Amino acid sequence: MTAEESLKATARAMVAPGKGILAIDETVSTCTKRFAELGIESTEDSRRAYRQMLVTTPGVGEFISGAILFDETIRQVTSDGKPFVYALEAAGMIPGIKVDRGARPLAKAPGESVTEGLDGLRERLNEYRELGARFSKWRAVIRIGSGLPSRYCIQMNAHALGRYATLAQEADLVPIVEPEVLMDGEHDMQRCQDVTEQVLMAVFDELAAQLCLLEGMILKPNMVTAGSSSRVRPEASEIAEHTLTVLRRCVPAAVPGIAFLSGGQSGQEACANLNAMACCGPMPWERSFSFGRALQYPALEIWGGEPANVPAAQEAFMHRARMSSLARIGAYSQDTDER
Repeated sequence: MTAEESLKATARAMVAPGKGILAIDETVSTCTKRFAELGIESTEDSRRAYRQMLVTTPGVGEFISGAILFDETIRQVTSDGKPFVYALEAAGMIPGIKVDRGARPLAKAPGESVTEGLDGLRERLNEYRELGARFSKWRAVIRIGSGLPSRYCIQMNAHALGRYATLAQEADLVPIVEPEVLMDGEHDMQRCQDVTEQVLMAVFDELAAQLCLLEGMILKPNMVTAGSSSRVRPEASEIAEHTLTVLRRCVPAAVPGIAFLSGGQSGQEACANLNAMACCGPMPWERSFSFGRALQYPALEIWGGEPANVPAAQEAFMHRARMSSLARIGAYSQDTDER
């Protein structure tokens, strides 16, 4: 199998029908914040135990195709001495890795940021591939506000995403390209649609200019919805219509799959919106999910750092994985979710 064939095969497997991607790539500081909200002490061992609980949930590979890990996790072993990469593979999941180093203030652009991590990226990608990763992820953050985002901010983040994607493919890693237009703010859905369209057009221009193999990548975008502080809460059907309008305009048919982020939505909200998109008929690309909090939060609350709670937490996680799987094929309902 050639390098291109390998990338294409992995990308297709990541968005296999009925499956989605688990995002457990929170940084130490973010994970510590989440734990603190529930009174859980954040240590290297407690973070390992939590992520181990998720990836070793019996049968979860039926609904989850892969997991995005953080640098700390990909170097850890499970309680029985098995590297996390092997544990994922044993469960039928593809190991992935977050490679960006977070958003930092963008020079001469107050209120805006650019994602860093390009320095030394080639070497880090090669190391992660040797550790067993088969895909990677880079997140760009775009804020909507008064006069924001600027064209400058969009272009700098798109350029970084393009550079990252090509370097990842050079290392035989499928790049997940994540340009997230944040939900924060009072903007309406049309404003979100306009900005998301500008961002995706710039991203795919850069991916083309930097010779990214579109068949060997996955797009991880936001859904198009109103800002979290908006008084108007759109219906799932409206979110589906606006989101798919943007994607049809911007995403080439060569891209094998689109794995939506949840972006602060609850599991029920994210599933309802994904389900509405699945019900809109055939599209050129697989419509999947790459949820973090929307998959994890019920399990995290139940677990609470207590080993005795693992079975119940795994059951809750399995439920959210199953609901997300139903949503991507248009078979989700709130009644089913609440049973």
